[in-house]
Amino acid sequence: MTELLETKFDLLKDLGIAEETMLSSLDTMVIGETKYVKDLRINLKNTVNSELLSLKESYLIAAAIAINEKVKLLSESFFEKAKENGASEAEIAETVACASLLATNNVFYRYKHFIKNNTDKYQNMPARIKMNIMMHPVLGKEFFELMSLAVSAVNGCGSCVSSHEESVRKLGSNEERIFDAVRLAAVVKGLAVAFN
Repeated sequence: MTELLETKFDLLKDLGIAEETMLSSLDTMVIGETKYVKDLRINLKNTVNSELLSLKESYLIAAAIAINEKVKLLSESFFEKAKENGASEAEIAETVACASLLATNNVFYRYKHFIKNNTDKYQNMPARIKMNIMMHPVLGKEFFELMSLAVSAVNGCGSCVSSHEESVRKLGSNEERIFDAVRLAAVVKGLAVAFN
C-alpha cells in the first residue's frame, strides 16, 4: 500500500467513513501521488481541534459547510461526530436550517451589494425574507452568528460577513475564535472538492 493510500484511509477513518468508499477526486489525487492528500488530513485535524471552538462547535460548523457545498457524505460524517460530542437533534436541525437560511441571504444581500444600479430604491426595499430562527436560536445567539459568518465567508457575501462578524464580536467573541471558525470553513470547502 502506498503512503498516500494509507493517508486516504486514515482520513476516512478520522471521519468515520468506510475505507472502501470510492471518491473520484480524492482517488485521483492518490493515484497521481499528490502530497496534498496529506495536507488535507492535517488541515482538517488542525482546524477541527481548535482551542477556541469545542469539538461539537467545530463539527457543527463543518457540517453546515458540507451541507452548503452539497456533499452529503461529509455532512453526515460531521453530524455523527457532532453527536458524539454532545450535539442534540435540535442543534443538528438548526445547523441545517442555518445553512439553508444563509444560502438564501447570501444570494440576496450579495445582489444588493454588487448591483451596479445601486440606487437607494434597491437598498430601501424590504427583504421580506423571514429569519425568525436568528432571534432565539437553540445553538445560542453567539454561535449561530458565528456559524452564519462561516457560511457567508464560503459563499462570498461581503456585507453578510461584515454584519455577522460585528454581531459575533458584540456578543462577546474575539477575533481569534472568529478566525478559527472561518479557517475551518475554508478547509472544509477544500475537503468538499476532494469528496466530489
